[in-house]
Parts: sequence; structure tokens; C-alpha cells
Amino acid sequence: MAYWQHFGAPPASRAPYRESYPAPMPDGAVLDLPLRDFSDFAVAGLIANQASFPVIRRLAAFMTEAARPLQPEVVVGLPSLGQVFAPLVAEALGHANWVAPGWSRKRWYEERLSVPVHSITSPTPRRLWLDPRILDRLAGRRVLLVDDVISTGTSALAGLDLLAAAGVTPVGLLVAMAQGHRWQATWPVTIPTRAAFATPIFRPSPAGWLPEAGTVPHHLCLPLPAEDHAA
Repeated sequence: MAYWQHFGAPPASRAPYRESYPAPMPDGAVLDLPLRDFSDFAVAGLIANQASFPVIRRLAAFMTEAARPLQPEVVVGLPSLGQVFAPLVAEALGHANWVAPGWSRKRWYEERLSVPVHSITSPTPRRLWLDPRILDRLAGRRVLLVDDVISTGTSALAGLDLLAAAGVTPVGLLVAMAQGHRWQATWPVTIPTRAAFATPIFRPSPAGWLPEAGTVPHHLCLPLPAEDHAA
């Protein structure tokens, strides 16, 4: 099955799920996501740079609307997959540009503007760098941190650390998908989080994967059609 290529109508049947999960969108459509098996639990996966252009644009539109109340003045997109959405969100918000930290160090970069980072999909640690020549884009402005997914929170926390090294506290974090609730225990309560959509943690059953109650943070997203809150 080709994932992340198009939106569809909600299916007639619900849990348990076997190979994929129909994630509900704010407009009533669903996006089929593959389930990633971690033995005692599973999560729904999104790989943004493998998604179709229509899917990326629609998710970016949801993200933009979720972020508007935060009144951001500049967008910082985390690599690699947060940078699929960051320029689209920045442009939709009316910004002239955006800020792109990277994995590679240029000759003029400074050690103080880098932090180590790893994630659930990239467990090998590496360093995240910010170009000192673009610090003026951040100074004194309302900064929005953008990523593709928040799962355990390690990548986004590294983004906070990088911005802190530049003397910046963002007005919020914006993601395409909030993948369960595991990140919430370590996330600063002073930094709001917004998402295009949210998915639960899944637990195994003899018939397939069942959403774990209380693990899907719909409150971070634009309102869902009422019948989809049970998903």
C-alpha cells in the first residue's frame, strides 16, 4: 500500500487495526498511516518527504491555522522533515523567509550555537547547528518552532536548547502530527504545542492494535468532527 499519497473518507469499521490507522483530519477526511510495531506498543508513522504534494500542502494549511493564534513573526524549521513544512507555513503566515538549522557545520559556525540530538527514527546522536549570520532574524521576534512529528520529544527539546543558545524562547511548537502523549511529561508547560492532527499509542490484542485510551492529544489540534474523537 502506498502511504501518505492522498486523503480518503472515514472507514466504516474501526479498531482493532492491523497494518494502518486512518488518522482523522480537521476537515473530516482521513490519512492512512502505517503502524510501526515496537513489540509492546505501536505508533502511526508519517514520513513527510515521501508524501505527495497535495498531502503536504493540506497538512501545512492545517498547521498554519493551528499556529495563527500564537502570532508568530518568524518560523524555525527543524531538520530534516520539519523543513518539509516550515517554508509552507512561513509563507502562508505572510513571512518573507524562514530559518533553517542544519546537520552540517559550515566553516564560520560557532560551537555555542549547536546541540546534540537524537530521535525515535534516528537514534544515532548528531549535532544540530544554527548559522550565526542569521541571528538577527530571531532577535526580539515571536519565534515559532516547527517539526514534522513529536513523539518522545527529544528532537523538539533539542530545538528548544538550540534556540536558548541563541537567546530565544519560542512562542510555541508546531507539528504536523502529535504522535501519542509520551513527550508531554518532559515538555515545558510554558511552551504551547499545536498540531495539524494527533494519533494515539496502540497496544496489541489478539485481533490487532487497539488505541490506548487517553493517549491521543486532540486538544492540540483544530477541532475534529465530533464522531472522530473516539478514534
